[in-house]
Amino acid sequence: MSRFRALWQASLNATKRGVFSGKLSLDVAEDSKWNISRSGFCGMCSKKFDGFIDLDAYDTIALKVKGDGRCYISTVNSAGQEEDNSWQAFVFVPRDNWYIAKILLARYLPTWRGNIIDLDLEMNPSRIVGMSLSVNAEGGVPGARSGPGDFQMEIDWIKALRTTQ
Repeated sequence: MSRFRALWQASLNATKRGVFSGKLSLDVAEDSKWNISRSGFCGMCSKKFDGFIDLDAYDTIALKVKGDGRCYISTVNSAGQEEDNSWQAFVFVPRDNWYIAKILLARYLPTWRGNIIDLDLEMNPSRIVGMSLSVNAEGGVPGARSGPGDFQMEIDWIKALRTTQ
C-alpha cells in the first residue's frame, strides 16, 4: 500500500461542524522512513462501524458542505463476501457558500486504491461498514480547483435520504 504525504486536520469547530483541511503536496521525500511512491492525496475516514449501517431504505447520501471550489471524493465501504468493498463518487464543493450535495447511491463506482475497477459488482447498502472523504491534487470534475496547495471543507452534516418513490 503506497503512503501519502499531506498535512491535514479533522476537527470540530465551535459550532460542532467538521473541518477537513490541510495542504496537498506533490513532493516525495527521498529520506522518508516510509516507502512513499505517490503524493498529492489526503483522506479521513470513520472508524469501522460496530456492525453495519443499513441504508437499504435510502437511495442518496447528502452532505451539507462549504469549501474551496475543489472536488472531493466520498467513499462508502460495504461488507463483501471476502473483503470490504470501496465505492466512490465525486463531490464538488463550491467556494465560500453552504451547499447540499446529493449523491445517488447508484452513482458510486466500485474502486480499488482509488481506481475504478471494471467488475460486475453491486453495492450492498444494507451492510455499510465505514465512510470517508478525501481530496486529490489531480483529477475531479471539470472546472473544479485542483493542484497542490491548501484545501478546506467544512461539513455541517451527512445524511441518508430517500429521494425517489
